Amino acid sequence: MAIPVPTRQLFIDGEWREPILKKRIPIVNPATEELIGDIPAATTEDVEAAVNAARRAFSRNKGKDWAKAPGAVRAKFLRAIAAKVNERKTDLAKLEALDCGKPLDEAVWDMDDVAGCFEFYADLAEGLDAKQKAPVSLPMDSFKSYVLKQPLGVVGLITPWNYPLLMAVWKVAPSLAAGCTAVLKPSELASVTCLELADICREVGLPPGVLNVLTGLGSEAGASLASHPGVDKIAFTGSFATGSKVMTAAAQLVKPVSMELGGKSPLIVFDDVDLDKAAEWALFGCFWTNGQICSATSRLLVHESIASEFIEKLVKWSKNIKISDPMEEGCRLGPVVSQGQYEKILKFISAAKSEGATILHGGSRPEHLEKGFFIEPTIITDVTTSMKIWREEVFGPVLCVKTFASEDKAIELANDSHYGLGAAVISNDTERCDRVSEAFEAGIVWINCSQPCFTQAPWGGVKRSGFGRELGEWGLDNYLSVKQVTLYTSNDPWGWYKSPN
Repeated sequence: MAIPVPTRQLFIDGEWREPILKKRIPIVNPATEELIGDIPAATTEDVEAAVNAARRAFSRNKGKDWAKAPGAVRAKFLRAIAAKVNERKTDLAKLEALDCGKPLDEAVWDMDDVAGCFEFYADLAEGLDAKQKAPVSLPMDSFKSYVLKQPLGVVGLITPWNYPLLMAVWKVAPSLAAGCTAVLKPSELASVTCLELADICREVGLPPGVLNVLTGLGSEAGASLASHPGVDKIAFTGSFATGSKVMTAAAQLVKPVSMELGGKSPLIVFDDVDLDKAAEWALFGCFWTNGQICSATSRLLVHESIASEFIEKLVKWSKNIKISDPMEEGCRLGPVVSQGQYEKILKFISAAKSEGATILHGGSRPEHLEKGFFIEPTIITDVTTSMKIWREEVFGPVLCVKTFASEDKAIELANDSHYGLGAAVISNDTERCDRVSEAFEAGIVWINCSQPCFTQAPWGGVKRSGFGRELGEWGLDNYLSVKQVTLYTSNDPWGWYKSPN
């Protein structure tokens, strides 16, 4: 059952504020193409107010209220937020499905992960104090040294629309755990649940200005945030093109950034596997979240000896995927997020066909769905490595298939990409899996599966897929600076200069 979309304002300094220019952006349900509400559109003026609020919160009471408070204090708030997310899980999941089109079952799973992420970083926040003043071994007895880990300051968090709340929380939870204060700018295509997170923060009494949430266009609010001199770091998840612009803006002030960008991840299937199990993982790796995953294993490499039978199984499994309104029970593929994304994906498919590829399955709107931005799960064969469909990120339910004859050739094809976020291999030969895993040029490798993600494990890419790591302890380190403190312990004078006495 659908749920009404709350009407919210910007969340600045612990309170709801109307945008200074009073602009708003309509929300379109991607399953029905109907208007279901609107969100506030922040501009440069609102970014200024939010950054100022975050700076005040960081230094309030000489930092004792947040930045320099014991980790246990911050952990208490993070756990309170997690509890409220669990309490509101059903409504949050419905809002997520309405806003971005992902199947409701997936959205429920996301909300469990959101709560788990806050709980995980609450534990790390508590443990941070005990790790302070970690000693450094020195070669001279007359010195002692230790390390302090301190919050970076005010951080700007720019997040995408495929996991609207979860990917925001991948940044919000560790940054707050570290003692930073933050300005969150979610994608204008799916911001509803991030505004609900703001409401949860208000409800649990998070100190004003610790988290500010600005919805709005990337070209207005996002660009202003990236270039603002009062922001000490930018953490960005999104496309390579936008990430490059964010880096350019941050570079003017030598501002640190972490980037989780696009991907065109490979999945290698060898000839010693259970074909049905491998087929399901191959489809899940590309069609999960309606194909809108930066780490999607959308380049499928199949050993030539099993290719014909395996591809036949892929088609059979694809025909069995339920495509429907994401709120329907059993939905496994919903609409893509917007009209623009829908047209972009169909253009990719059309270009592949004109270049000589074969659209083996899908490639268009499902016949039973006249409205909504729905695209059938699409399988494309007869692909060359020079085709756009093989080289560029489509961000939709489109799987390209090529064959290989040897392990070396499979690795060569897998690594022939500007991207390096994820990669996967399916084989019953454990030594082969180890070899291939080491050879992959990627930040994340899956063996005999595709796409599992855990808060405890690092996430991030290489090459044009970005740099820096989120999640796990690495995610906390993203928001901490390391300070060396060295103490001279001897009573003797240093003795380098001749004493005037």
